[in-house]
Amino acid sequence: MISTRFPMFLTVIVILAGCVSEKNSTENSGLMGPYLGQSVPADTAELFAESIVSTPLYARDITFTPDGKEIYFCVSAMGFNLIYMAKEVSGVWSDPQLASFITNTDYMFYEPHITPDGNRLLFLSNMPEDDDSPATEDIWAVDRQGDGWGEAYNLGAPVNTEGSEFYPSTTRDGTLYFTRAEKGSRTNEIFRSRLVNGTYAEPEKLGPEINIGTNRYNAFIDPQERFMIIPAVGLEDSRGGTDYYISFRNDDDTWSQAVNMGDRINSENGREFSSSLSPDGEYLFFMSARAGENRSPEIAELQKNFASPLNGNSNIYWISSDFIWGLKPQDGQGGSKH
Repeated sequence: MISTRFPMFLTVIVILAGCVSEKNSTENSGLMGPYLGQSVPADTAELFAESIVSTPLYARDITFTPDGKEIYFCVSAMGFNLIYMAKEVSGVWSDPQLASFITNTDYMFYEPHITPDGNRLLFLSNMPEDDDSPATEDIWAVDRQGDGWGEAYNLGAPVNTEGSEFYPSTTRDGTLYFTRAEKGSRTNEIFRSRLVNGTYAEPEKLGPEINIGTNRYNAFIDPQERFMIIPAVGLEDSRGGTDYYISFRNDDDTWSQAVNMGDRINSENGREFSSSLSPDGEYLFFMSARAGENRSPEIAELQKNFASPLNGNSNIYWISSDFIWGLKPQDGQGGSKH
């Protein structure tokens, strides 16, 4: 089984580290404008921020502050699984650097999510709460303090258990959606916990419209709770491995049957299990591991391809979100764009 959080090809990363060209350096000072100064995509998916975010390394999981001036994303390499950030200061973007709340890189810091109000950043970590606690995969949080973040803390019960909890995603009213694998289980299920008077209620496991296929991972909830994007495996219409599916929420809090999101974002590769929206909802960001078309066995070509983002490692793509609404059931059920 391919883990959704730990890449299995760090040996390749060692090769990549020696092959990265000057073009793929992270010396990007001078970038200006929204989204790291990148040209926005239309209805065809494009690599996001090539040589900055999307590099020869394994990248995934991206989130933004509401004003779009801070970007957080994940990179795995050389045994590290960490969150990096880039920040716009006086109109100019900084180079990516470790997120400020990471205190011990021996542990995993993954799957960042900034709440719609910008006041909290949730993430996955396997660091222990204290010296007497076991290291388990839990959802952690940091709260906004001025221009930075406070000290990280474990979200605790009832969200976190002795099992694994990961991939937090929240709505505007504070409802938390996340994935859980019960202790000793390799089956992941999607849960929801309402925020009541500042406290998370007992999580509820969502129904078969959401917990689809033979396994599912890292569901993303639209901040307005209109739809959910579900990476799932084991369905007949899969393009290969894990695909992105979508279910729309109805006014009575039921969900439409999930449908495959199609060839705009799904492909034959098996590592498509992380998505999010831009703060304004205009762009869908998603993880995919796509290789270039040149498969020459010549050593010089192999080195060149390994030094490219299209080397088969996961990277982050983006596309206009308009196509999402064409996937809504024709009976009119499910959310609307406005």
